[in-house]
Amino acid sequence: MTDSNNPNDVAAPSADHPATPADLGVAESKLRSDRINKVQSLRERGIDPYPGRVSRSHTAAEAKQLFLELETDADADGDPRTDPVSVAGRVMAQRGMGRSAFLDIKDGSGTLQIHARANALGSDYELLSDLDIGDFISVTGPIFRTRRGEISLEAHNLSIIGKAILPLPDKWHGLRDVETRFRQRYLDLLINDSAAATAMARSQVVSAIRRFMERRGYIEVETPVLVPIPAGGFAQPFETHHNALGQTLYLRIATELYLKQLIVGGMERVFEIGKIFRNEGIDADHNPEFTTMESYEAYADYEDVMVLVEQLVSQTAMEVTGDTKVPNPDGSGEIDLAPPWKRLDLRQALIDNANIDYLECADRESLSQALRAAGIYAEPGSTWPQMLDKAISSAVEPTLVQPTFLVDYPIAMSPLAKKKPGFDNVVERFEAFVVGRELANAFTELNDPVDQRERFEEQERQRTEGGDVEADRLDESFLRAIEHGMPPTGGLGIGIDRLVMLLTGRSVIREVTLFPQLRA
Repeated sequence: MTDSNNPNDVAAPSADHPATPADLGVAESKLRSDRINKVQSLRERGIDPYPGRVSRSHTAAEAKQLFLELETDADADGDPRTDPVSVAGRVMAQRGMGRSAFLDIKDGSGTLQIHARANALGSDYELLSDLDIGDFISVTGPIFRTRRGEISLEAHNLSIIGKAILPLPDKWHGLRDVETRFRQRYLDLLINDSAAATAMARSQVVSAIRRFMERRGYIEVETPVLVPIPAGGFAQPFETHHNALGQTLYLRIATELYLKQLIVGGMERVFEIGKIFRNEGIDADHNPEFTTMESYEAYADYEDVMVLVEQLVSQTAMEVTGDTKVPNPDGSGEIDLAPPWKRLDLRQALIDNANIDYLECADRESLSQALRAAGIYAEPGSTWPQMLDKAISSAVEPTLVQPTFLVDYPIAMSPLAKKKPGFDNVVERFEAFVVGRELANAFTELNDPVDQRERFEEQERQRTEGGDVEADRLDESFLRAIEHGMPPTGGLGIGIDRLVMLLTGRSVIREVTLFPQLRA
């Protein structure tokens, strides 16, 4: 409860008188002009509205905690007050009451009410007429509790330390436009508590993953972002040019090939958390730049990696949310991330859900006919792997609500994975799915350099002769590395953005990306 029922000093648009974009533009321009005049007025009075230094002894949360500790002291009297403290933050609300006013200021720890009285502030009280919502101020005084029970700071000194010349959106009506929220994320974080909570959760997820991997003996490394060969995945890369070297370079589409070179070099457990870039479409699950954690472990296979994923995701969920169960974003019950996760054979799942056996449909024409019979549309000119991927995403993935490992993929879709014993066309690969969305991808890594070269050469033919711009590329430096010998290895790639979506209940990747790509 605060000492006023008025949450903001800006009148909100009403149903009878909605604000138009033109109205808002004119109003904003006038407010900006008025605030610039205030800046000039302050300077003429010898007050710097943008001082270089500020003294702060406590955050808002620390100031409140200090008072609560005093209040519980058995020796405290009926109206306890702390010694003076100094706080700083952004003004989020201002309520004038004659010779007394209340302000709400917000810092990174929370909000604190400021009680400003003329007889306590003296000449500083005049600064209140120059204050606007959004300004930063520094305030010094004791912490006490008002008659209405609000823990507050009684202002004895007040300074403007950062004058805002553009107004903040009205908290109740002003920041619902999705484009504005993403283009001006700083306003989204200020006004929408859920956006700030999601940003904090993302940081916690990354930290939890890093701790998990380090506890298991993995070493965090960094590999190049600008690469001469954009290999290690099915994707169209972004291209750039290095002037000094006079050569074309690409933003990486995966970290895989460099990390496996470290395995060759004797670093038996490595991981990297970083950005990946793919020149692809934008939708609820995809952004042209996204964050992954890739890891590689010598003397492990994809069965070992499945256990790693179960433990990593469930323990991260426990650290970030306090539970291994999270709400299904569609509102239909809970998702249980605790191990063990279901394991489902990809071939059988396709037969059961679409009557498609990829081993029996080994060419484009037979697979195309099977897709048509199942009512699944694939873009004209799609390659065999692209058509099968469409079948999986259309018929199988939507059924995988609870955590599921979809295991054993066709070799044509997995040029970097080792063959499954007893099969020529199936490899040891899995993808992890939750709520119908891919969360992780992993292989028993191919370490036969002759087989790897042949598969890369086939990928090159698909790209140059078949027109598949997303086909993988032959990387001679990687092949040379594994020709020196690479131990059996289990590799993993897990999408950080999608894991954050899962743990925060978000259904759109832009909600968990602080600065998503948007059309100009």
